[in-house]
Amino acid sequence: MGGGGAARAEGEAIPDGARPGGAYDRYVARLAAEDKFSGVVLLSYRGRTVLSRSYGMADQERGIRNHEGVAFNLSSAGKPFGPVALLQLVERGEVRLWETVGRYLTGFPPEIADKVTIHHLLTGTSGLESPPEDLARIFGSREEVREFYGQWARRAKAVAAPGTPTHHAGVEVVVPAQIVEAVTGMTYWDYVQENIFARCGMTGTGFYTRPQWLTDEHIAHSYMRQADGTRVDAVRNLDKGSPDPFHPGKNPGRSFVDQPGDGGFATAPDLVRFARALTEEGTVLSRPYAELATAPQRPKPPQGGGFAARTGPAPVPADAAFGSYTMPVGLVGGAWLKGRAGANPGSVASWNVYPDSGWVGVILANHDDVPFRELIEREIRAVTGRP
Repeated sequence: MGGGGAARAEGEAIPDGARPGGAYDRYVARLAAEDKFSGVVLLSYRGRTVLSRSYGMADQERGIRNHEGVAFNLSSAGKPFGPVALLQLVERGEVRLWETVGRYLTGFPPEIADKVTIHHLLTGTSGLESPPEDLARIFGSREEVREFYGQWARRAKAVAAPGTPTHHAGVEVVVPAQIVEAVTGMTYWDYVQENIFARCGMTGTGFYTRPQWLTDEHIAHSYMRQADGTRVDAVRNLDKGSPDPFHPGKNPGRSFVDQPGDGGFATAPDLVRFARALTEEGTVLSRPYAELATAPQRPKPPQGGGFAARTGPAPVPADAAFGSYTMPVGLVGGAWLKGRAGANPGSVASWNVYPDSGWVGVILANHDDVPFRELIEREIRAVTGRP
């Protein structure tokens, strides 16, 4: 059953498809009725909520329903926090985008330390290949996570010249986060909490640990589909993994806390706050640096199907698609669309900013089987009035 409502914000500017009872609202309700959506969708126009709907259970065992105040696992949708943190240091003159990894970190081989720049990392053009990850490992503390990924990143290999586009290389996310830590003397998680989440008023957002995930009623549990057709609560069943062929056996609950530079948990209203702070208000970066954070850096074609596509560019024909600093951006119908999506076993997340028209759209879900790409496309059609 849906929850939430709408504000009649300048009605003449609201496309019919984005209104309560409109095509998008009806589509999400149908998905929920068919057990294909559990979570929250939100459409905001110039800072005012136009449509907010919540479906399903945040915690089935305790009977807690999803609602706007529930935080969901972000996966790759949390990656842009890293470039924003780094650009804050650039703006203060403490970091320079053209300097190499070795300027700030030790332990990397010369072909990385002396040749790969921060700009290469943020644009996905480092030429690096990430080491394999042990998806079965169960972490027990934040310190263990930091130590592991510090060593893991230093096993990266340079497989192409810097400037060569890479494909979803995790080290391109972890290494900038480690630079933030080296320059500030704070953990990445604490720096982002203090300098991004707090400044944006994102009170329901954080890099929550496994114990918090288990006990806090404001954090949605992720329900993974199993090979036998059942769904299991990921964080309560660390022995269970996902049959997803792109991440076989993965369980996000094993991480204890998301690796530096990635993930986290957020509520839908908080993601609207972050999107507006980044693209309209100058809360986390001055306007020139905020524009740099979301500026098109290199052209890239839309991705194909599969897990990687669920975290890539918007699934619609674009006039032009680009990679920016850890975000896909593109022109759709002659207007900019900027945002980020992410998927983990048992959850999906997306936030999109439509800066030319003042819209923000958020999708957060906490079980598998969500037709994610189609859902994002329906949001885009609703907001832009496309048929």
